[in-house]
Amino acid sequence: MQTFTSYDGTSIAYRVWEAAGDAPTVVLHHGFASSATGNWVVTGVVDALTAAGRRVVAVDARGHGDSQKHHDPAYYGENAMARDLAALFDLLGLDRVDLVGYSMGGVVALVTAAADPRVRRLVVGGIGASAAEQGGVDRDALPGAALIEALLTDDPGTVTDERALGFRMFAEATGADRRSLAAQARASRHTPIGMDRIGVPALVLAGADDWLATRPHVLSSALPDGRCKVLAGDHLTVVRNPEFAAAIVSFLAG
Repeated sequence: MQTFTSYDGTSIAYRVWEAAGDAPTVVLHHGFASSATGNWVVTGVVDALTAAGRRVVAVDARGHGDSQKHHDPAYYGENAMARDLAALFDLLGLDRVDLVGYSMGGVVALVTAAADPRVRRLVVGGIGASAAEQGGVDRDALPGAALIEALLTDDPGTVTDERALGFRMFAEATGADRRSLAAQARASRHTPIGMDRIGVPALVLAGADDWLATRPHVLSSALPDGRCKVLAGDHLTVVRNPEFAAAIVSFLAG
């Protein structure tokens, strides 16, 4: 694990898996309450990419994993995370990247691809129509207030929103900093992304039973060169479906 200091002084952790080929580096950005290891390593995505000869870089988002954890929402939001990615591209001297993001990381990847010409191909998973219609993760399916309450309460037994409780339990299982996650939830993006500026080939991946990635074809249709693939699984399990990693490898090689 390596670290760098981003634009506002936040320490961001990342890992690199080298390869001998000359294909663009694949950059991976994980989802809310997860980490590079949880989202990409243990699920087999990194192994699939490296087996295909790809150099891989996986980042821990601010407030997650081994990156610095603030408790002030002013340090968070997908725009801040997109700036972290741009700083990482600069640091590593990347002039072309294939960018993959999941859930929160999918929003970050869309924001990055809309602004940064270094993105050659784009894969986003774990998000659907809400990214096009709301500019972020589906706040109708998972209201921010319920999520914040679930993350901050001392007694999870008082949480009545089952979906919010699921994220609370996931955060506890991964050892995440719940105050940092609540700060990110407060700062999460809900403004238009500008899909028309994403002219690169893009793939939307969604689990058939993922309640946070409903109507993924709406998102793929909003992208000028988008396509959609629905796989077996829900928000937590689809990333472990071998077809998920295979779809990423195949699309990025196209």
